[in-house]
Amino acid sequence: MKIKRATEDDTTQIVDIFQQARESALPYLPILHTNQEDLAYFGAAVEKTTVYVMKDEDRLVAFCAFRTDWVDHLYVLPVYARRGIGCALVEKAKAAHPRLQLWVFQRNEAAAAFYKAIGFTLVKLTDGADNEEREPDALYQWPEPFDQIHVIDVE
Repeated sequence: MKIKRATEDDTTQIVDIFQQARESALPYLPILHTNQEDLAYFGAAVEKTTVYVMKDEDRLVAFCAFRTDWVDHLYVLPVYARRGIGCALVEKAKAAHPRLQLWVFQRNEAAAAFYKAIGFTLVKLTDGADNEEREPDALYQWPEPFDQIHVIDVE
């Protein structure tokens, strides 16, 4: 498998990954947008943010969209989950930015555990009033927020 920067030509496959992964991992979320709206949204993401994809031969299997201080999206096709693909894509974002934040739906326990395992720290829980799904979410940061770092003085 190979990581590459996404191009406009990848948009259809990115939307397919998004829809399949979301349906598998987050079946409780409402479908708020049409396929055409998803294509327009992710096409703009490829154009305006940084998007990396993981490619297995001729098929895209995952993507990560990020910008300064934020990971906006990380989705992996369900049949490719738990193979280190998400870690590899997040490492691209970490290499590009010294600090990152991201939102995870609170019910998405697998994603929360994944982000904790790769060094993100929970900093805030919300009732979901500010996201379009109206689903309680959680804000994570990497590296650990400064006010939560405990310094041990060794003399």
